[in-house]
Amino acid sequence: MRRFLVSVVLLAVAFGLAGCATRANPALFATNPNAAYRLGSGDRLRVIVFGQDSLSNSYAVDGSGNIFMPLIGIVPARGQTTASLARAIEVKLRRGYLRDPRVSVEVDAYRPFFVLGEVTTPGQYPYIHGMTAETAVAVAGGFTPRAYKGGVDLTRIIDGRPLSGRVPINEFVRPGDTIVVRERYF
Repeated sequence: MRRFLVSVVLLAVAFGLAGCATRANPALFATNPNAAYRLGSGDRLRVIVFGQDSLSNSYAVDGSGNIFMPLIGIVPARGQTTASLARAIEVKLRRGYLRDPRVSVEVDAYRPFFVLGEVTTPGQYPYIHGMTAETAVAVAGGFTPRAYKGGVDLTRIIDGRPLSGRVPINEFVRPGDTIVVRERYF
C-alpha cells in the first residue's frame, strides 16, 4: 500500500511539473523587426492621393479592419501592408474616379500594446518600432520587486487567433501584443 501511495505522489508531482513546463514554441513568436508591417484595427494611417488634396487625409483602421474613404467607401486594410493597401486604393480610384491615381500610405500611429502583471504601471502604451519585451517593461515603469525577470508571457494574434506563450525578455514586440510579467517564486 505504501509503495502505491509513493507512486501516486511521484506521478502527481511529475505531471504537475510537466504542466508548469508546457509552453508554446517561442519560434512561433519570432519576428523580424524589418519585416513588412501588417495593418490591423487601431492603426492610424496617412493616405496621400497625389494631386487630390480632398482625398488625402488621416484614416483610422476600424474594428472590422477597414478604412472608409470619400468616393470609394470601404477599403479592407487588416492584414495588408501599406504598399498593398496603396495598390488597392489605386484600383478603386481607377474605377470611374481618377484616370491615373498615385497613392502613398504610411502608418501615422501604430495600435497600442499592453503590459500587465508585475510592472510598476500596467496599462496600454503606444508602440515604437523595434521594441523588445524588455523595453516594453521599461516603458511600463520597470519590474516590481516580485517580478520574474527571465521571460514574459506574450499573447499575439496570429492568423486571426490569439496565441500565448512564454518568450525570452529580448523577444521583439509587435503592435497589439499583450505582455504579462509573472510573479517570481522564491
